[in-house]
Amino acid sequence: MNMNSMALKQWQYDSTFYLSLFFIIISTMLFVFKLSTRSKSKLNLPPSPPKLPIIGHLHLLGSLPHRSLKKLSHKYGDMMLLQLGMMQSPTLVVSSADVAMEIMKNQDLNFSNRPQFTPQKILFYGCNDVAFGNYGEKWKNKRKILVHQLLSSKRVQSFSQIRKEEIEGLIKKTRELSGYVNLSEMFLSIANDFVCKCALGHALSTGEGNNVKELARRVTIQLLAFNMRDFFPLFGFVDVLTGKIQGYKATVRAMDALFDQVIAERKNLEREGDHNKDFLDILLQFQEGGKLV
Repeated sequence: MNMNSMALKQWQYDSTFYLSLFFIIISTMLFVFKLSTRSKSKLNLPPSPPKLPIIGHLHLLGSLPHRSLKKLSHKYGDMMLLQLGMMQSPTLVVSSADVAMEIMKNQDLNFSNRPQFTPQKILFYGCNDVAFGNYGEKWKNKRKILVHQLLSSKRVQSFSQIRKEEIEGLIKKTRELSGYVNLSEMFLSIANDFVCKCALGHALSTGEGNNVKELARRVTIQLLAFNMRDFFPLFGFVDVLTGKIQGYKATVRAMDALFDQVIAERKNLEREGDHNKDFLDILLQFQEGGKLV
């Protein structure tokens, strides 16, 4: 047997093998697709608009998603399913106040877990917070601290003097100003001062306040940013190439530096003397003692 005949037989063997493997893969994919469509057909799912391959219904959102969703709700009803990109789970869109109340009031546990996107995972330490954390024992303990310690009626009432002082300062400042007044900037400033006094016990200086405002602005923008890996996981590398992931991590480092500075200042303040309790005191006491205040 010469080399040419051996090569021909080897080629025939390889061709048969790869062709069989190809048919096995195609048959398996068709079988899985048939099972998935069969299981979905048994479910009483809300209506869904026609979708395109890969992108799903993303093209229907447009530049003004809230208006696009309103128009779609007129056609498909108060509840509809949208497939956004290649996400594993579809998105349920509710356009009725009654249905939303039913979900929030009577079906809360079934809808308690929110989707955890890339910005939330990075900015909130793996969604280890109350807003985006998954329901469970740890989440319930955090919520208990939030409801019974930080935002209880007694605690909110204890800050009434701070609210009064801030409002009086706003009125006085408005009277002293002449000409046009930027109320948006003034309301933002008073809100920041009030939150800082409740959380930290004092208002920040001008430089510190500006840094906190800029940091809060960055976090807000990044939380609303579109990330390729959340809708098209196979193209997650694009977020790295565009610098989004590095930007999120830089924001986290800035927040860590701010938190470390505030905690260090508070611990030094505790050594120097007594002061009124604020949110930071409560959280530090809970961390050190391991029990609720």
